[in-house]
Amino acid sequence: MTTDDLSTPLGQGKVRTRRKALRIPWAPVAAALLALPVAVFAGVALFSHDPLGGEPVAIAPATTSADMAAAPEGSTPAPPGGTPAGQPAAPANANPKTVTIIDGTTGAKREVQISGTPEGQAAPNEQRFAEPSRHGALPKIAPDGTRPSEAFARPVRPPASGNANGPRVAIVMGGLGISANSTADALRNLPGPITLAFAPYGGDLERQVARAREAGHEVMLQIPMEPFDYPDNDPGPHTLLTSIDGGQNLDRLHWLMSRFQGYVGVVNYMGGRFTASEQGMGPVLREAALRGLIYLDDGSSARSLASQIAGANNLAFAKADLIIDQVPTPADVDRALGRLETLARARGTAVGFAGALPVSIDRITRWIKAAESRGIQLVPITAVAARAKSS
Repeated sequence: MTTDDLSTPLGQGKVRTRRKALRIPWAPVAAALLALPVAVFAGVALFSHDPLGGEPVAIAPATTSADMAAAPEGSTPAPPGGTPAGQPAAPANANPKTVTIIDGTTGAKREVQISGTPEGQAAPNEQRFAEPSRHGALPKIAPDGTRPSEAFARPVRPPASGNANGPRVAIVMGGLGISANSTADALRNLPGPITLAFAPYGGDLERQVARAREAGHEVMLQIPMEPFDYPDNDPGPHTLLTSIDGGQNLDRLHWLMSRFQGYVGVVNYMGGRFTASEQGMGPVLREAALRGLIYLDDGSSARSLASQIAGANNLAFAKADLIIDQVPTPADVDRALGRLETLARARGTAVGFAGALPVSIDRITRWIKAAESRGIQLVPITAVAARAKSS
């Protein structure tokens, strides 16, 4: 017989614990439900695999061969979906992205803008050296076998001394295109035989490169490559890395190559670790050879394998004998230029590399005027680049 708790006198019979009604704290529950989507989003962002390491990515509409064929000569094919009638096309540097380049030596950070779309298509008379890709136009060997390194090369000026067999010096200045002031200073003061190398991150590259070529300069593209202290020393987005496979590096290389047109070759930007890796450098230099370019080693790393790999791929190659402004003071730059001149007299040719620093532009301009009077012939980089010999 079951005892009715309600009829049992207080203090008698079996003691039972009365259940309390469940009270749900609705305010915390509501807060938790509202936070759930945020937690899910954060989990996806945290654990999803991003092969590009979170770096900025510029997405551009692909241009197919059919698009190029259908477009009138000299025109830029319309993007997928077209442009509404009467509406002007977006400028080449629409949707710019700001990126940060970190100097591992000084810790200085430099912010630059890169265009969200490829800078532009090749000029009508140069389209035979351009190949469409998902990133933009890439250099290629023309159907008649002419290489971009030949088509865009500048003729060698006769030496002021009249001695065609005299010592030759080629100077390549890098870092153009990032600082508008430095780029304008270089274009205003440096003579045509100085080769100008542009970084791939400037916001007005197409126009600046066109000005350089109009002034008689050969142009090169700087390729950011992994230094030993990466990522503390960060060359910038789309840096070629030893930690990713060859296919990913080639895709990055194509993005870099599509930033502007009309260059004779490529040169490393940093890259101590990458240039010492045969697995890393092999596909890059093979691609440069297949596209009819030359490769310049800026001479910053003694461990670079570029010469051997270039020789194995029959790639036109040159290496800087010294960095002119490694110590960027007027006296040190002058001494480096003196050593460069001595090398040229002893060997017949010499190659120097410098950055677009005000002191470098000033001292090199002064040196050129005096060196030419001493019988030194200043030549563009294609005049000294040759098919490398494999060792």
